[in-house]
This record gives sequence, structure tokens and C-alpha cells, in this order.
Amino acid sequence: MTMLVIRPALPADVPQIGQLIRELATYEREPAKAVATDEDLLRDGFGPQPRYFCLIAEWDGAAAGFAFYFHNYSTWLGRWGLFLEDLFVRPAFRGRGIGKALLVELARIAVREGCGRINWHVLEWNTPALQFYESLGARALRDWVIMRLDGEAIERLAGGRVDSPHG
Repeated sequence: MTMLVIRPALPADVPQIGQLIRELATYEREPAKAVATDEDLLRDGFGPQPRYFCLIAEWDGAAAGFAFYFHNYSTWLGRWGLFLEDLFVRPAFRGRGIGKALLVELARIAVREGCGRINWHVLEWNTPALQFYESLGARALRDWVIMRLDGEAIERLAGGRVDSPHG
């Protein structure tokens, strides 16, 4: 009998988490951008103040996928929430309810911790994911634009150097 287990990640899972992240980056057409090391993941997820949490999905003992999340806070709700950074099920394991099981467990964590919401991003071209999430009751917030500062832009802003006509 095939068995699915959803469990919290352990420090020993870090190499597998890194591999799943790289597989997700390849799926999302950005393999070179996944540069997190095992040392990064171990330090930030399993130290005295974890910066992230991770659920591992195992199918008959094999790593089938993961959900990588952290806490955020809603000023409007006055409650904290969860931000799902990554949800990934390896292609060979898709269609078995693993993605749904990961989200069910994440929802249970949110309820147990009194979270007001769960947010995540989906690439516009990923129609199967969008349809899957909507089938679970999620809704796309089409009025919002995701903004990002990274790399050199953070350094410039931190130094008070703004190269924008709007600054």
C-alpha cells in the first residue's frame, strides 16, 4: 500500500531541501538563480530563531515534494500569517494529491497558530498551478503588483543613493 507522509523538515533533510529548490528553479525556468547553499538553509531554518519552516512530503519513503514557508504580519488584520515561499511536487509524483496534502497541513498550521491568512505568488504562465489553487478556494489578487529590491538596488538605497526621478 502506497503511503504519503507530510512532516516537518529536520536538519538532516537540508541536502534534500536544497535539491528540491534547484528542481523547482529549473521548472520555473531560472535554474541559475537558485544559489542557496546547504549551509544557508541549515543556518536559517534550524537555528535558535528559525527564519523559515519547511514541510517534507514523502511517498513510500522517497522525497516527493515540499512546502517552504515563513511568518509575516498583516497590519490590517492585526494578526500574523504565513507566506508560502515555495510549493513543489516532483513531476513523477504529481497527480497523487501531494500538493493538496501539503496545503492542507499548511492550513492546519495556520489555524493552530491563529494566522489570518496564507499568501503566495504564482507565475502567470503556470496555468495548472493557478487552476489547482483556485480549485482549493484561493483567489488571485490581480490588483496587486509584486515589487522587489535586490542586489545592487538594495545597496544603493541603503546608502541613500536613489537613481530614480521618483526618489
